[in-house]
Amino acid sequence: MTSEPAEAIRVIDSATESHEIPIVANGGNARVVMWPGNGAVYRTFHLISLDPAGKTIPLRHQSDSVYYIISGSGAVMDVAAGTTSALTEGAMVHIDRGDTYCFEADDAGGMRILGGPCPADPELYASLRASR
Repeated sequence: MTSEPAEAIRVIDSATESHEIPIVANGGNARVVMWPGNGAVYRTFHLISLDPAGKTIPLRHQSDSVYYIISGSGAVMDVAAGTTSALTEGAMVHIDRGDTYCFEADDAGGMRILGGPCPADPELYASLRASR
């Protein structure tokens, strides 16, 4: 039996080792935590912090996306269908590849979201590549 060497384990401090990406339309920000720029191959994580009534731009990826609502509440919108689904702390959202969606926080309290496309969507990082 052959054993393959274990991959390296890295701890990434999202407070100091992350870059902002321009996916928030108003009221908040989005930072990359795990992405190809720091070695991620199969998964990405973005920390999206929305102020009360904050909203992302419409997003669409060539791969599935998964998000976890860390805190707060709001909604995810299916842009093509014109429908919304309520989100509260602890909820998870799966977005099929090719679907256009956006997040919006409730008027009270905002919303923090962790997740992103899997595998990475290179278009999300165009602004980071340009600034290097």
